[in-house]
Amino acid sequence: MVILGIESSCDETAAAVVRDGRELLSNVIASQVDIHARYGGVVPEIASRKHIEAVAPTILKALGDAGLTLEAVDGIAVTQGPGLIGSLLVGLSTAKAIAFARRIPLAGVNHLEGHVAAVFLTPEPPPFPFIALVVSGGHTTIYLVEGFGRFTVLGQTRDDAAGEAFDKAAKLLDIGYPGGVVIDRLAKEGDVKAMAFPRGMRDGLDFSFSGLKTSLMVMLKKRGAPFSGRELNDVAASYQEAIVDVLVAKTLRAAAMAGVKRIVVCGGVAANSRLRERFRSDAAAAGMEVFVPPPVLCTDNAAMIAVVGTHLLKEGRRDGLGLNAVSRWPAPVAP
Repeated sequence: MVILGIESSCDETAAAVVRDGRELLSNVIASQVDIHARYGGVVPEIASRKHIEAVAPTILKALGDAGLTLEAVDGIAVTQGPGLIGSLLVGLSTAKAIAFARRIPLAGVNHLEGHVAAVFLTPEPPPFPFIALVVSGGHTTIYLVEGFGRFTVLGQTRDDAAGEAFDKAAKLLDIGYPGGVVIDRLAKEGDVKAMAFPRGMRDGLDFSFSGLKTSLMVMLKKRGAPFSGRELNDVAASYQEAIVDVLVAKTLRAAAMAGVKRIVVCGGVAANSRLRERFRSDAAAAGMEVFVPPPVLCTDNAAMIAVVGTHLLKEGRRDGLGLNAVSRWPAPVAP
């Protein structure tokens, strides 16, 4: 089964072609980062308009890279939510038009389940069940995953997501956008123990990052001047370590509590080099296996959407042309 995946939940216009949910034939992402960087974050109206401009060329390039035409596509998988409504509608409208014109089945996909499914495009994906940490700009959640469409929430953020904490810190430090990428780069030359930042909600499996952001704000106000040079590297490293410490500790705790030895780390923040390094070392020390997709499959992409779509279509899922966008949509829970 050859599936064309379409993703447009935020500011990345993406299309991919995947065969049988495992073989990646193409994966194209049209980024809007440079456009939104001048505003320090994603502007929904601009994102929607750029999706309209990019969606057709992106799909055509994905098909071209795969060496296929639309006639070879057996079905369409498209992100239905969660995300920015205007952005989602561009991808949905395009997917429905193609499905109608070609008379092929359509499946709306949960973006969060897509992030987890990205691991099935790696050479040796884990078997079910496993613990999944979905960590991005809008989500920080720990799931017990027992199969496609069978998610149980074990812990989630009470306020800011981890990616949001990175972006807000970058804005406070005036170091550019996207914040996580810049902080990751600066932190490589910094001392993780140079600054004392709090680790919120040490007990349990839920997260809180608002206090961490506030501590940086207070530090800057007391200082009365921006950080620069080596001090900026140290702040970045220490701030990043506070986020990484909590993400790793709570995910490993969740795995131990669930009696599961396999952990999947996914979502945009999973591209962070320090997070990947810490998960590999700490999981190995705890006798657990960790699976992290390559960075290009951690950030928003359409290949992960095609993987879930393949499963849904093989199970007989057929969505109609009335399929609508959903701004808030938790991952599918276990029955």
